[in-house]
Amino acid sequence: MVHLNQNHPVPLQRTATLLKDFFDLPVSQAAVHKAGPSAKEALQPTVQRIADACVNAPVLNADETGLRVAKELHWLHALATDTLSWMDCHPKRGAAAFEDMGLLKQFQGILVHDGWIAYKTLECHHALCNAHHLRELTYLLEQQSQVWAGDMIEVLTHANHTDNLNCAQGNTPNYQSVKYQHQVRELRDLYDAVLVQAELAHPVAQPNAKRGRTKQSKAVNLIGRLRQTSDDVWRFMTQGNVPFTNNLAEQAVRMPKVKQKVSVCFRTTEGAHTYCVIRSYVATMQKQGVDIFAALVSTFKGHVPQPNFGCGA
Repeated sequence: MVHLNQNHPVPLQRTATLLKDFFDLPVSQAAVHKAGPSAKEALQPTVQRIADACVNAPVLNADETGLRVAKELHWLHALATDTLSWMDCHPKRGAAAFEDMGLLKQFQGILVHDGWIAYKTLECHHALCNAHHLRELTYLLEQQSQVWAGDMIEVLTHANHTDNLNCAQGNTPNYQSVKYQHQVRELRDLYDAVLVQAELAHPVAQPNAKRGRTKQSKAVNLIGRLRQTSDDVWRFMTQGNVPFTNNLAEQAVRMPKVKQKVSVCFRTTEGAHTYCVIRSYVATMQKQGVDIFAALVSTFKGHVPQPNFGCGA
């Protein structure tokens, strides 16, 4: 029941129907619902260890997305490495959530994220998701015919290719080799040259008599971000195990969004937390190649199979 309703977001009624059809086992929707909290209680200590392992990882991916809970907007917060996934929900999106959940406040490694300003308040190193930059650049190129955006796309994609080649050479990428450092400098010079070209084409709008900030174009905002956070943009090339994108965290929030589409919303906060605990465990075990159904069977028998808590990238 947990495997169908929580891991594969099959609704309560359909889960009960499938059990009757497959196993001639009549169960009520209430029985299906009660299985979730039982799994949460058993899995909570393991998921707490997953959270602790994420905090101690050298590189951590973070993302958040809206989640409807009890007819109100909450936020699903996700942390991920190559081998671990952790998520929970909170009524707030930013600093209040970070404070209450505590994990990111403790993190001292490199946090990969989409550049949302709340992450920048955290006392850790930062790496920006370049998939987000490429999407914005593609829009400027295709919808507004801005040539510099095409040049920047080429620079960033070539840099990613160069980094991938470096990682593919031997078991340990050599980020300090003279050849690689020369390639990084050349690419950074091209990056700066494209930004100069972009800044000339799109100067910052001067303040006017209106109160508040002067509105800037999408191009100016992106140019400013690429200039002011250039070290974070390029961290994937300068430090080991830092990815080019934030895809690990984005992948972590996809199934919860599917669950929400199926169920429309979580009726209670407790139900949302139950889902997050189960999903954290299941997603982690999936990454580590564990049979999820067998792991859940063992859990309900009183023995929770443990993932490898070693810090992935």
